[in-house]
Amino acid sequence: MVAFAGRKYAARSVPVMVADDKNTMISFTLVLEFQQGTLQNLYWKSFGCDHCSGICLNKQDCAIPTSKCKSGSGPINCGLGIQLAFSGTDRNLEALNTWYEVSNLRQYSLYGLYSDVRDSVTSQYDSYNNLF
Repeated sequence: MVAFAGRKYAARSVPVMVADDKNTMISFTLVLEFQQGTLQNLYWKSFGCDHCSGICLNKQDCAIPTSKCKSGSGPINCGLGIQLAFSGTDRNLEALNTWYEVSNLRQYSLYGLYSDVRDSVTSQYDSYNNLF
């Protein structure tokens, strides 16, 4: 996966793996780096594997075995999630530093709660449909 932005000046991130034949990565953070309000760089931020619920790739990226994803008949929704963060300065030289807070946002994510509730509701609906 590659991110791209720009008009006169273009910024492009380095490619990152989303999935291979064994693993799927579902969460990414893209940092947009600005200098005096002008986009300079795009890069993918890795937070290590301290909070991985799946497996750790390259000692820095969390992944889920593809066989455990719903697309592989598993129980986990492996939808792709991308968080945007900003670094550098705006045109008034005010600091843009949201990327420092991304690791905090990850620990307070409501995605897991939403997935559990959704799965609970849909499984009850499926059970009801199986009665008829």
